[in-house]
Amino acid sequence: MTEFIPPGTRWFDLPSPFPIKRGGALQGARIAYETWGTLDEARSNAILIVTGLSPDAHAAANAGNPAPGWWEWMVGAGKPIDTDRWFVVCVNSLGSCKGSTGPASINPATGETYRLDFPELSIEDGADAAVAVVHGLGIERLACVVGNSMGGMTALALLQRHPGLARSHINISGAARALPFSIAIRSLQREAIRLDPLWNNGRYSDDAYPESGMRMARKLGVITYRSALEWDGRFGRVRLDSDRRDDDDPFGLEFEVESYLEGHARRFVRSFDPNCYLYLSRSMDWFDLGEGCAGTTAQGLAGIRGLERALAIGVQTDILFPLQQQEEIADGLRASGSEATFLPLPSPQGHDAFLVDSERFGPAVRDFLGG
Repeated sequence: MTEFIPPGTRWFDLPSPFPIKRGGALQGARIAYETWGTLDEARSNAILIVTGLSPDAHAAANAGNPAPGWWEWMVGAGKPIDTDRWFVVCVNSLGSCKGSTGPASINPATGETYRLDFPELSIEDGADAAVAVVHGLGIERLACVVGNSMGGMTALALLQRHPGLARSHINISGAARALPFSIAIRSLQREAIRLDPLWNNGRYSDDAYPESGMRMARKLGVITYRSALEWDGRFGRVRLDSDRRDDDDPFGLEFEVESYLEGHARRFVRSFDPNCYLYLSRSMDWFDLGEGCAGTTAQGLAGIRGLERALAIGVQTDILFPLQQQEEIADGLRASGSEATFLPLPSPQGHDAFLVDSERFGPAVRDFLGG
């Protein structure tokens, strides 16, 4: 059980006890975050970034950590989210292992790691925790809340549960509910981890670690994060050179695409805690904004109040959060009275396009924030 906390991480102590949507409460919990830029005198130029499942709060280089972040081309001076103009806050999700309290953290009641004693986590809990950070920094209203992937879910929950907290919203490859296909994929990922004997009902160690289960879970994820178009363009049917094959294994790696998945998985498995992965993955499956108003997803979106403008960006090749989900967000927010725009992008990179396709996503974000 290991937490993976980048240098320069800052922490905000959540109110204690911190209530959890599905029951129970956390004592002494905290949220990891980082900031860029300067908060203006009116405290009106703050942008909050809520992330996908696996990123930490280090979206870009800053004074506390000069290493490049996971969204380096998006956040910074002169970049689409321009830190010469905006005060940017990025939070690591509650339930993660990247600094915020989660299953890999110490339970103050026992002095031992939470593991599966961590309460059932919902997207809404992450939203409430992010809001606590915002208010703790003395910010009453955000200029914008930006959410990508799981963060798009978190941002919508935040807007629903805290009306008027943000003037605008950018939802990138997000969703107002989990669809059957994405639920099915994530259920297989969780099953791969749980069926690894070394998972041991969540009681693994660094020496007895469910590496095989995590590798398989990550491979399944990576396959859905990109598109068939990109897989074909990058790898085709190219086979490995003989010196990269294990000829003693009759069913070993043979194609370049297999080698890519294997390498990607091996880099990931020891950088993210398996129990945290299970909790965050399930929180996405449970999410439906309609629950917040005891109605439909559309009613949940239409019921959001106090939002002036919104931009929902989707990718035509995204199979995990397909394009109709971002269109649903834009339509629903428009029904709420927001000036909402739906922007489909033709990126070939699928769901992960927002991490790599700077030529398409950069101008879209810059233009919206400049409006």
